[in-house]
Amino acid sequence: MLVEGPVEVELEDGTTVFCDRFRVALCTCRRSRRYPWCDTSHRARSSDTGDEASAKD
Repeated sequence: MLVEGPVEVELEDGTTVFCDRFRVALCTCRRSRRYPWCDTSHRARSSDTGDEASAKD
C-alpha cells in the first residue's frame, strides 16, 4: 500500500513510528525487516516458493 508522506503510524503495541519521505510503502504481509515499512521482502519469499501471485502484493 503506497501512501504520501510524511507518515506517522501507530503500531499494535502503541509505539508510534514516523517517516518523512514523500511516498512510503506500508507492509501488509509482515515479512519486512523494516516493518511497518515495506522493503519488498515478499518478492524474495515468493520467488523461493514459486508463488507468482504473492509477488504482486
